[in-house]
Amino acid sequence: MAIYRFKVSFEDFDEVVREIDIKSNQTFVDLHLAIHRSTGYNPEKSSSFYISTDHWIKGDEIAYLPNQRKVDRGVALMENSKLSSFIEDPHQKFYYIYNFDRPFDFHVELIKIILQADPNVEYPAIIKKIGEAPKIIDKNNFGQVAVSSNPVSSDFDFLNEMNFVPEDTEELEAMDGRGINAGAASDDDDDSDDSTDTDEFSDDENYEDETYGDKEDY
Repeated sequence: MAIYRFKVSFEDFDEVVREIDIKSNQTFVDLHLAIHRSTGYNPEKSSSFYISTDHWIKGDEIAYLPNQRKVDRGVALMENSKLSSFIEDPHQKFYYIYNFDRPFDFHVELIKIILQADPNVEYPAIIKKIGEAPKIIDKNNFGQVAVSSNPVSSDFDFLNEMNFVPEDTEELEAMDGRGINAGAASDDDDDSDDSTDTDEFSDDENYEDETYGDKEDY
C-alpha cells in the first residue's frame, strides 16, 4: 500500500507547517481529521478541499458538511472520496478551506510517495510540526477565545488583538518622551496665556471703574 506525504501550510501563516503521511486508499475526511489533530481545531466544521493548479487556482470541490446548495449540485463528499482517485500528479496540490463561517485557507501539497507502508505506524500520521497554529474565536462563545493546542499568555493575546508589533515599542517610548509630555506642556502654556489675558482684561475693568468714578465726581 502506497503512502502519500502531504505538506500542509496556512496560506496567511506560511511559517506554520505540518507534514502528514496517509495511505493512498484513505479518504479526504481522514486527511481533514489529521490536519486538525495537528492544529487543535474543531474538525466538525463545514470545510472543503479543491483540486488545485500549481498556482493554487481552485478546481473541483470535495466537501465536508456541505450546505444544501452544494448537495443539490452533487458535490463530492470527503467521506466517499479516496485520495488516490484525485491524485493526477506526483506533486498534486489541493487548496483547502477550513470552516466557511470563519475560514482559514491552507495549501496542501503532495511532496513524496512512499511505496510501502510501515506496519508499526498508524495512519494518518503527523510526522512534522513547525510553528503554532493561530488562534481562532468561536462565534458560539462570545467573549471566549479558542486557541490551538498550545495556549499563550493573556498579555500576548491582548497585544495580538491590538495588532501590536515589536517595532511599536520605540514609537510608544517616543510618544511618552515627547508627544504626551509635550502635549501636557502645551496645555500648561495655554493655561498661562489664558491667565495673562484674564489679568489684562481685569485691569481694563478697573480702569473703566475709575474713569466712571471721576465723571461722577464732576
